[in-house]
Amino acid sequence: MHIIKAREIMEGDGVTVRRLFPFERDQLVVDPFVLWDDFSIGPGAGFPTHAHRGFEAITCLFNGSMNHTDNLGNNSTITAGGAQRFTAGRGIRHSEMPGEQDTTTGIQLWINLPKALKGIEPDYQQVNAADIPQAGENGVTLLEIVGKSSAMQLKTAVQYTEVRMESGSQHTVRVTEPMQGIIYLQQGKASIHDQKLAVGDAMQVYSGDEVIIRAGRQSRLMVALGKPHHEAVKLAGGFVD
Repeated sequence: MHIIKAREIMEGDGVTVRRLFPFERDQLVVDPFVLWDDFSIGPGAGFPTHAHRGFEAITCLFNGSMNHTDNLGNNSTITAGGAQRFTAGRGIRHSEMPGEQDTTTGIQLWINLPKALKGIEPDYQQVNAADIPQAGENGVTLLEIVGKSSAMQLKTAVQYTEVRMESGSQHTVRVTEPMQGIIYLQQGKASIHDQKLAVGDAMQVYSGDEVIIRAGRQSRLMVALGKPHHEAVKLAGGFVD
């Protein structure tokens, strides 16, 4: 199993992100996932109006709030624990700006659209914290952002779960055919099969893997699994062709 390490960079207008991937042009590290940014946005910073096409994106918030406006007429705000999805398709222009008072933190994940769907109409969806299914036991809580019970809809088969773990707890992730993806440590202290992860590290996992996560203290991990498209991509700024 391979570990990917995030690097801290600046994005948008004064936003600090821990970027897991990509770092090279036209790089697809974990098909179908294109980009992974663990962001922290202070007052006055954000993502003013910009353009996208060719993929879908999910933004999950841990703290603060985020207002999304776009050229489709959407104007909505998600708060801590909520998530939003936009499908860029043939093209969308939007802004993502946080609340003014507190630091806003979360993760934005881009999922590639297959070539047959690159030209679809753009779309937007918001799912509030109260509408994200939760389950758990023995010190582990699972929040199903995308999956069988989730309201969030994607064009690609994806399972996306926030895993909250108490100190000393453990959780098993089983990767079913034909998915692959990552397990990312967003905060806390954890190991996978006794291999320690630092905050900002992710373990790549593949179809058929069964991995055991152990939390050394209270931790948050994100598990993103998806069905690969097996198609090359061309990355140019906010465009995925």
